[in-house]
Amino acid sequence: MKKLNLEKRLGRIEKRLRFIIAVFSLSFLMLMATLFYFDKALFFIPILILATYFFTYFSLLEDIKKIEWLMLFLMPVFLSVIFYLFYFLFPVRWLTRLPFIFFYAISIYAILLSSNIFNVGVEKSLALYRAAFSVNFFYQIFLIFFVFNILFSFRQDFLVNGLVSFLVIFLFSLQLLWTVHLKKVIEKKIVFYSLFLAAIVSEGVVVFSFLPVPITVFSLLPTGVYYSLAGLIYHFIDKRLFHQTIREFLIVLGFILLVVFLSIPW
Repeated sequence: MKKLNLEKRLGRIEKRLRFIIAVFSLSFLMLMATLFYFDKALFFIPILILATYFFTYFSLLEDIKKIEWLMLFLMPVFLSVIFYLFYFLFPVRWLTRLPFIFFYAISIYAILLSSNIFNVGVEKSLALYRAAFSVNFFYQIFLIFFVFNILFSFRQDFLVNGLVSFLVIFLFSLQLLWTVHLKKVIEKKIVFYSLFLAAIVSEGVVVFSFLPVPITVFSLLPTGVYYSLAGLIYHFIDKRLFHQTIREFLIVLGFILLVVFLSIPW
C-alpha cells in the first residue's frame, strides 16, 4: 500500500521532469564525489549505487516487475560507479572535472531513456527499440573499456584479472541478451550464453595478463571480444544472424586482435 501511494505521488510529476531531476541530482552528486581524493572512493561507491538505483526508479516508476528490478537498473548503476572510478585516471582539476560531469550527465540521461523504453516494452520492429538497443550496447562497450582500464591500472595478478573480468562480462551480457525478448524472467539460454561469453573473455584476459602490453591496448582485447561475440549471440537469439552480420563482427574482432599482437614487444 505504501509503495502504491509513493508511486501515485511521484507519478503526478511529469516523466520528462522526473528524468531532468534525476540527471541533475546524480550529476551534482558525481560532482561532489570528484572533489574528494581517491582514498575516499570506497566511501562514495555505495552512495552512488543507492542514489542511482533510487533515481532510476524515480524516473521509470511504473510497471517495474520481477527481473526488471535488476535488468533495468544495471546499466545506470554501472555507469555511475565506473565513471566515478575512471575519473581518477585523469588529472584532478576543474579543466577535466567539468567536461567529465557534462559527459556523465548526457550518458546517464541516454541510459535512463533506454531503460524506460525497455520498461515500456515496445515492439522490436519499431525504431524506438532499435535506438534504445544501440545506445545500450554502445555504452556497454564504452564501460567495459573503462572497466579494464581501471582494472589493469591496478596491475593485479592474472587470477584477480580473470575473476573480475568474468563477473563484469557476465552481468553486462546478461543484461544485453535479456533485451532480446524483454521477458519478466531470465531464460536458461540467456544465462548459458552469458556464462559462455564471460568464460571466453576472462580466459583471454588471463592469457594476456602474462604479456607486456600497454594498458590501453590491453583493454581493447576484452572489449573487442565482447563486442563481437555478444553481437553475434544477440543476433543468433533474435534469429537475424546473416552472413553479412557474421562477417562484420569477425572483421572487427580480427582487426583488434591484430592491433593487440602488433603491440607486443617481441
